[in-house]
Amino acid sequence: MSAQFPPVRRDAPTVVFDFDHTLYDGDSGSHLFAWLIRRRIWRTALALLATPLLGPMVAFLPTRRRGISGYVWISTVGLRRTRTVDALIDLYVAHDTQGIRARLLPHALEVLHRHRAAGDRVVVATGAPPELARAILAFVAHEAVPVIGSALGPRFGAVVATRHCHAEEKMRMLREAGYADIDVAYSDSSADLPLLKAARAPVVVNPKHGSVEMFRRVLPAGTPILNWGCRERGGESPPGV
Repeated sequence: MSAQFPPVRRDAPTVVFDFDHTLYDGDSGSHLFAWLIRRRIWRTALALLATPLLGPMVAFLPTRRRGISGYVWISTVGLRRTRTVDALIDLYVAHDTQGIRARLLPHALEVLHRHRAAGDRVVVATGAPPELARAILAFVAHEAVPVIGSALGPRFGAVVATRHCHAEEKMRMLREAGYADIDVAYSDSSADLPLLKAARAPVVVNPKHGSVEMFRRVLPAGTPILNWGCRERGGESPPGV
């Protein structure tokens, strides 16, 4: 059962959390789309046929987004409405609740919970579909918070991302939703540098080992660089993690 939280204070700080590798250990969208592909034999066969092309694209950073988009198209081709995908997302979360719960990071959820308990204005901004993060947080973590994510819509016979909540676009989407002044931001990703730089108090969480020095160089001195339980990521572990 969800905890009762005080109303958000009028003067409350705005706190933004990334989702993947920040609250969730892994890429939640990839897990969803892999599940959608496995649900139908013909989608699995199509993905196997496309992997010699899409696999190297995903592995190579400049073409990674196009490669991922190819798998997203395979996972939703034949679907016509965003509401259908949202319903499948809810089904996926209900089907894989135990696995999802194991991937959520307890210390990260504790930090999010503390901000909510303090009456802070908390929002999650993610490159994943917003219904995915919303369903995971509400039904698995029992944390109901606003979520801004990549917009989905029909295209090329499937339901795909029509607007990616990523990098500078994530900041534009936050501003459009009324989150212009950001007090605290938590993220693992160098793509979220616009968000981290915009925050009065940026916090780097679970960064890739190779990104740690870059974050130290471009963010204000003393910016915390923490590890909240992602074993293969960098950052300092707080006590008890």
